[in-house]
Amino acid sequence: MDVKLLGIYLKDHLAGSRSGIELARRAERENQGNPVGEYLATFLMELEQDRSVLEQVARGLGVSRDILKESAAWVMERASRLKLNGRLVSYSPLSRMMELEGLCIASQGRLCLWRELERLSRTERRLAGFDFAALIARTEAHIKALDRLRLHAADAAFSSAPVPDDTSHATVH
Repeated sequence: MDVKLLGIYLKDHLAGSRSGIELARRAERENQGNPVGEYLATFLMELEQDRSVLEQVARGLGVSRDILKESAAWVMERASRLKLNGRLVSYSPLSRMMELEGLCIASQGRLCLWRELERLSRTERRLAGFDFAALIARTEAHIKALDRLRLHAADAAFSSAPVPDDTSHATVH
């Protein structure tokens, strides 16, 4: 196993996790009091747990943190907020949909990470103590829930008929 290349891969995912957590925090804040915000509050805690596991994996393999890469990811997430959302200064239904879409995409990357680490754990003893199967299952559940919420947000954003913006009829299982 090429630990140097795996280290680069892990550092990229650590940077991505920082962006994903920031995106989830913002989306949760903007959606307090509706099902999207309620789901994201739990999702955010689990995302932070996943990041902690990823940090443990990196430490166990002797991979140091890349503060520059993580800082750049933080800056990029902040810059992504500058996109137009159809409203000059406020949150819009398009904002909600795009944030959920971003979280879906990021979760797909996380799923790939856990699957690869699970595969590597079959031959790399330093990875043997992690429950990658549980992380995979949880991430798959995240993807399904986020996609349901995203589809509802898209309906609200793109419907020509007035759709309540409170997402009160969106359910997450």
